[in-house]
Amino acid sequence: QVLVMESGGGSVQPGGSLRLSCVVSGYTFSTGCMGWSRQALGKQREAIAAITPGGMSRFFADSLEGRFAISQDSAKNTIYLQMDNLAPDDTAMYYCAADSDSYCLYSLPNTYTYSGQGTQVTVSS
Repeated sequence: QVLVMESGGGSVQPGGSLRLSCVVSGYTFSTGCMGWSRQALGKQREAIAAITPGGMSRFFADSLEGRFAISQDSAKNTIYLQMDNLAPDDTAMYYCAADSDSYCLYSLPNTYTYSGQGTQVTVSS
């Protein structure tokens, strides 16, 4: 059974930073991709970024690339999302997902096969 578990969410003031982590079990992150998406209340799911075990990455939300960074530690089956200079518009549930497809960098993370339950990020003063 494949389990995807996110952590690191919480409440932060505008301008603050958070680092989300995602670990997958029952699945070896040696091929395919893992990635992040988010969904704010009342809005559609938004793909953020994805990364391969070799470190190739792609951002799907160009507006976030300067403040967010995705990284991986494939030996730990883990990816991270570093989020800096957070704003109230970043308030959302953040989801991690994994897929073994070789072309996954061309797909949105919110369509990947395995997904977690999400971790809430709230940005407010």
